[in-house]
Amino acid sequence: MKELKHYLAAITAFTTWGFFSLVLKPIHAYPSVDILFYRVFLCSILMIGISLLFKRQQLKETVATFKNLPSGGRKKAIWLNIGGGLLLTANWFSFIYVMNHISVKATSLAYLVCPILTTVLAHFILHEKLNKQKWIAVLLSVTGCVMLSYSSLMDMVFSLIVGLSYALYLISQRENTGFDKFIVLTFQIAFSALILLPFYPFYSATLPVELHFYVFIGIIAVAFTIIPLLLNLFALKRINSSTVGMLMSINPIIAFLLAGLVFHEHMNTLQMIAYGIVFTAVLVFNLKPRSSKKEEISVSS
Repeated sequence: MKELKHYLAAITAFTTWGFFSLVLKPIHAYPSVDILFYRVFLCSILMIGISLLFKRQQLKETVATFKNLPSGGRKKAIWLNIGGGLLLTANWFSFIYVMNHISVKATSLAYLVCPILTTVLAHFILHEKLNKQKWIAVLLSVTGCVMLSYSSLMDMVFSLIVGLSYALYLISQRENTGFDKFIVLTFQIAFSALILLPFYPFYSATLPVELHFYVFIGIIAVAFTIIPLLLNLFALKRINSSTVGMLMSINPIIAFLLAGLVFHEHMNTLQMIAYGIVFTAVLVFNLKPRSSKKEEISVSS
């Protein structure tokens, strides 16, 4: 299967993000905005440094590709990448805030809502085809999320904010093709850093002096930001947005298990049934009938 490595890339990215709470909770005492500042600034410095030292050829090729685009293509590329930077910034801040000040379960719910949003938006905006089996999976996911919203409406509101920002990012980057993915991500994160830089003197707290804060920020920047985002962009080269969106459900299922088993957040029977329904929806969405494999591959490419 030509798309196997792209599926594995998406699965690896979302599995990694499922364990995000393990490195974010130890620094929950720090303001969310400070975690965002240092995460983005460190990612930006690392990626710009790697691009200048090891990606010069790809950088030149990306600039040349951009210059060779027609005027409309250049404008589209600029807006897609600026929009990508804005959406990543919004997603990261909302995720950190919800994780540290609402609950791990609320972030888990966000990435249960996100696949539904991504799938439906991809259908209506990108005109990605969904057969009857996939619509059944979407309806199952909606059912699971509605059940979860009964336990806390505010959790659902916060989850929608987190989920929508990442769903829109996925949709936009499916259209952002023709450029080296590392250079694209470098531009987006650097743009995010430029957005945040003017706010740093006014909204940051006292400069952290504890070594463990910077250790965890470094882990977050490399293992939970740069690597999974690159894997995600790689996956989008061959897999359509709706499929990547549904694979995203791996993330909240892991986060939900950690919330109960590691952080001892209360779980009731309704929540466990709802997560089971969503997990079933992921399986239904990604199981393809033998007769339609060729058709699905042609849609993904």
